[in-house]
Amino acid sequence: MSIPDGLAYLRIALVPVILALILPTEPISHAFGLAAVFMGIASFTDFLDGYLASRWRITTTLGAFLDSIADKLLVAGALFGLVAVDRAWAWAAFVIVGREIAVAGLRSVAAMDGVTVPPSWWGKAKANVQFLAIFMALLRTSDAYAGLYPDQWVMILAVIVTVMSGYGYFARFARVLRSDRARA
Repeated sequence: MSIPDGLAYLRIALVPVILALILPTEPISHAFGLAAVFMGIASFTDFLDGYLASRWRITTTLGAFLDSIADKLLVAGALFGLVAVDRAWAWAAFVIVGREIAVAGLRSVAAMDGVTVPPSWWGKAKANVQFLAIFMALLRTSDAYAGLYPDQWVMILAVIVTVMSGYGYFARFARVLRSDRARA
């Protein structure tokens, strides 16, 4: 197993740890702070596995799949946990997770037609803003600005970037389909 693949597996393994800290059966001192530390580590592994795979030229289909699944599990798991403890909005989690499912479905349909929908800059920005929003929700301050906590403002930004990223994938796929039909 390559180091980048191992980092993706680590990210997947951190999901239940983060959830156990967000949703403890018994109170744990500094649970949200510890969850934020693990979220920070998991977020860093997302950057590191991509960097190492690219630098060492060991990008694989398995690695790309693991990276994508690890990101989705991390974000969905953390968001659902935060919704359960009132630190994230259910509508925001629905939009973010719904986009992930829709784009995964799009990529599957595209793959059946032999079309690859590569990651975009928006997709990377989306992941980073989502990670930041979750991290900030775990470390929520008591200061609100214009009626919202700082993490909520970042969550709104995460939803906006998530929707824009999803739109970009669907627009690119539509262009590819049109060009394929024009050639046929």
